[in-house]
Amino acid sequence: MTDIHIGHDLWDDDSPGVISAWLYEDGEVVAEGSVIAEVMNEKISFEIIAPAGGKLAIDVEAEAEIALGQKIGSIQI
Repeated sequence: MTDIHIGHDLWDDDSPGVISAWLYEDGEVVAEGSVIAEVMNEKISFEIIAPAGGKLAIDVEAEAEIALGQKIGSIQI
């Protein structure tokens, strides 16, 4: 299993972000390197890339507030 975290390199302050959309449903199979979610903070949108291929398990639903470093899901290889 590979965890999906909000990387500390996405934005440079401690302000929260929001998962604006998951591009796959919970339980769907994703390919390594594919864009699986979109995250926004105050002004900028970021893409979350699948770190591995496998079955996506979503821990944090769309529109939820998130923090840098937070685990938002995992991929079961």
